[in-house]
Amino acid sequence: MLEDRTVAVVVPAYDEEALVATTIQGVPDFVDRIFVVDDASRDGTAAAARGTGDPRVEVVTHQRNSGVGAAIVTGYQRALAEGVDVVCVMAADNQMDPTDLKKIALPVARGELDYAKANRLISGEAWRVIPRSRYLGNAVLSLLTKIASGYWHIADSQSGYTAASREILEQLDLDRIYPGYGMPNDMLVHLNVWNARVRDIPSRPVYGVGEQSGIKIRKVIPRISWLLVKGFFWRMREKYVIRDFHPLVFFYAFGFLMTLLGLGLGTAEVVLRLMGNAVSVGTVVLVALLLIFGSQFTLFAMWFDMESNKDLR
Repeated sequence: MLEDRTVAVVVPAYDEEALVATTIQGVPDFVDRIFVVDDASRDGTAAAARGTGDPRVEVVTHQRNSGVGAAIVTGYQRALAEGVDVVCVMAADNQMDPTDLKKIALPVARGELDYAKANRLISGEAWRVIPRSRYLGNAVLSLLTKIASGYWHIADSQSGYTAASREILEQLDLDRIYPGYGMPNDMLVHLNVWNARVRDIPSRPVYGVGEQSGIKIRKVIPRISWLLVKGFFWRMREKYVIRDFHPLVFFYAFGFLMTLLGLGLGTAEVVLRLMGNAVSVGTVVLVALLLIFGSQFTLFAMWFDMESNKDLR
């Protein structure tokens, strides 16, 4: 227990026979339950987890591979069924420093936050430790996640080292959460709709412990980017139209419309010019005004969004 609150750790695992036992052995003593969710592994992951002999461990096995997000949701649902107060997530590849777990879970246990997540990018160590392609990919997705989720103070969006309160998990429609690698990004979008208090907690990046990543950056970034685009419009509708109207939706709408019209008209004028046709000064001015006003409306909408969410930390 932590601050008189029960704590569980969800360990999503897929083909992690080599490292899942080491991960479990590192889980601190204040954790009451460990739910290892074997996402239809092809190796002996489930047996390795059970073989630790830790009485806190319960292995839940998926019959088919459903994705890391689906595995985490299964663990959440199992923890909620037992009435656990604080539910944390640690990957099975031993890449999350267990000594950081207490400082991640403590604000949630104290009721200061609804959701806490590790941030590996705060220290300068991350640039040296994290593979360069993954670091840059994370930076791009973190920026997009800020816009989509409304949590402008949150970075390292791909970190799955988290702690959530039972109360916020009970509010969320967990079955709507994205089941794949983009789950942490989608989780933030859903949390913002419920005005959940979220904060980054500095954490040490861990690499080179024998982990093997099957993530293909070139495939993951476009997929999660599209997920975030859909999540952004869903959040706008749910939070600022259906639940409590906010004029920033007009600023975003005008911003997007003017920007698209400016880009479309500008592209058409460039094509006509390349074909030898004359371009009027008035049309050039119109394109410039559309792009300027479009960007201004969009920036004002972002500023309104930041102000609306500044207390959710």
